Order: sequence, then C-alpha cells, then structure tokens
Amino acid sequence: MDHIHVIGGGLAGLTAAITAAESGARVTLHEGHRTLGGRARTADGPYRANEGPHALYRRGPHWTWLARRGLLGAAVPVPPLEGLRFRFRRAGAARRTPPVALLRLARRAPRTAPVDHAFLEWAAGQVGEEGARAAANFAATALFHHDPGALSARFVQERLHRLAAFPPEAHYPVGGWAPLVERMAGHARGLGVGIETAARVDTRTLGELARTGPVVVATSLASARALLDDASLTWESGRTVLLDLAVRTRRGDAFVVSDLDAPGWLERFTAQDPGLAPAGEQLIQGQFPIGPDARRAEGTARAEELLDLGFPGWRERTTWRVEALADGRTGAVDRPGTTWRDRPSVVRGDGIFLAGDQVAAPGLLSEVSFTSGLEAAVLAVKAAGLAVNTAGQRSRTAPGAGGGLKRT
Repeated sequence: MDHIHVIGGGLAGLTAAITAAESGARVTLHEGHRTLGGRARTADGPYRANEGPHALYRRGPHWTWLARRGLLGAAVPVPPLEGLRFRFRRAGAARRTPPVALLRLARRAPRTAPVDHAFLEWAAGQVGEEGARAAANFAATALFHHDPGALSARFVQERLHRLAAFPPEAHYPVGGWAPLVERMAGHARGLGVGIETAARVDTRTLGELARTGPVVVATSLASARALLDDASLTWESGRTVLLDLAVRTRRGDAFVVSDLDAPGWLERFTAQDPGLAPAGEQLIQGQFPIGPDARRAEGTARAEELLDLGFPGWRERTTWRVEALADGRTGAVDRPGTTWRDRPSVVRGDGIFLAGDQVAAPGLLSEVSFTSGLEAAVLAVKAAGLAVNTAGQRSRTAPGAGGGLKRT
C-alpha cells in the first residue's frame, strides 16, 4: 500500500506531501478549506497581511530545503536603514538601543541554559533581574506567551539567541506567504500529488483512508485531537491579541517597536516589501500576548501604547484595521523540565503520523511545522514499504499518480 494521504494543506502538510512524492509514493492531500496554506495564509486585497508566520530564518532547515528545490523565491532581509528605526520601550519610553545586559545574554549559546529552570530565574543569575526581564519580553516575539520568563530557560534562550543574531536571520517572502504556498503546491502537483480542497475529513473518512495506506495528519493539534479521538493530544500554547493596521506614510515612523516592559511587538512590514499595501500607505502588524483570564482589550491597549511611541498621529492616519485573538494556535511552548521531545509524538500507531507546530519536532516558529512534516512523511514512506529519498528529486513515477487541483 504505497498510497499516502496527507490531511491538511498548510506548511506541514505540503512539506509532507512533497517529501512522500519524492520517494515515489502515490500521494493525495486533503485540505478542508478552499485555499491552501493553513496559518501561512496571506490576506487577499490591497492589504496583504500574513495570518500566521512572517519570516523564514536563513540558518534554519526550512530555508535549505526550499532552496534546494528552487521553491524559496524572493525573500528579502531587513533593509539596513530600517534597522536604524528599531525602537525599544523601556520604563515607558522609546529608546534606540536595548539594554547591554540583553545583548550579553543573547550571545550565550543555548546549550548553556538549563532545561529544568525557568528562564527568568536562570537569566537573572547571568545578567541581573532587569536585563533578564527585558530579554524575556524581547524573546516573546517568537513565543506568543504572556509570561516568557516562566518557560524553560533552554527553550527561551534558543529563540533569543537566534532572534538577536547579527546579521539578522529573518528574511521575508516577497508578497507574503501566499506566493510561497503556491510554489510548494505547484511543485507538489508536478510530482503527481493529487490536491483536494474543500475536502474535510472526519473520523469515519480517516478510517477509510487508513485502509489504503499511511496517513499524515497535518492539522492544528486541537483538530487532530478531535479527528483521532485522542485526549492526550494537548500541549501548551499562547494566547495573543493580533493587530493588523494600515496607516498613511509618515517620514520617521519606526520599523519595529519591541516592548521590553511587557511582551509585545509591532513591525512595519512594508519597510522590506512595499507591495503589501497600496502606494502611500504602510502595513503594520503586531502581537500582544495576554494571560488566560485577560480580556482582549488589555492587549489592544498595550498595542495602542506602542503605536503612540513609534507611529505618532497613527489614529488620524489609519486607513484599515483588523484585530483577532489567537488562543492556543501560536505554536508550542515548553515549561521547565520539558523539551520538544516531550510534546505529542509524530507516531500515533496504526499507520497514522502527526505533523504541526505543537508536536515533537525542533525548530523556531514555522520550522516546527516543517520538521514535523518532513519526519512524518519519512516515517509514512517507510511504513508504505518504499525507500526514502531526501535528495529533492522524484525517485520514480508513482503508479496511478494524478496531479491537479480537485475541488469537492
């Protein structure tokens, strides 16, 4: 049975489908929505805001995998002059530089941070409590958690170290994530992957698919929990207020405002990709983690405080605004005493494999979806009795493979 089914058409699902097809499997991808991408969707219309991830990290495995297959496309770094417009809120005021203690801590290798201690406790012993709190709040941009200092020191330090790397690792797909998703989908079709959109899979359908070969479930963890009827599929994630805002261009606006007094981040994405908004306008996106019992208005209020610091007159200049609350869908966070290996396993038994951003796979932000999708596909290929091919080229023509986009 060399037919592999992939449920979910986000980054994890597309990665899994491509990897399985490259090894000669007959692959069908089932996506419940009418469009692919999962949380890596980019809004249609004049304001091309990304729903989920925003950047690819140059030293990460996803970057190399995409580049090897010619799928990377145009990805731009932070323009040097915009880097001079980085602002940090410290003690309520906007400053041009972060605390020296934060920079010192960010240089420390992640392996020096203990898994079993909270980040704030460990970091305070390295650079003092003030610097440790600033570092925790800075790292929150890759954590989406209201109390980053309470998370595992190793987990937070891994993200702090990469976020503060120089030159910056982050590169931004031109046009948002939609063009990258389209390239991945086109590559999958070229390998013979059948892609079905608006094709929701329920528990009964899953059982039918599993009788024809291995299945990769590449959905959110909550959806996988319901689909597999497995209450053990849980892991902590953040709760974050998301803000998308377009303003008329004003000379001197900040590029980034990082809140070091509390977790929070604003970034002007048209700085590196002007096409994300109409001419004469700027697209700003931000994230403000809040506690489990906090109201969304608390995150909104903090966002507006940062806007006041970095974008004077933003209220009068606003042309478009959208807010949302992301609850439990911003990726895994690891508490002291746990690592990514303790998250729900990729292997679920009976030929079922799990992929997504809250499962047992390493990486920063969207890299977790990628690495888990790759691992799930490799295991599914082996379960189908095929040889694994990781060279990025199809090993043979899959029997009966049919490409093209099927809408049901």
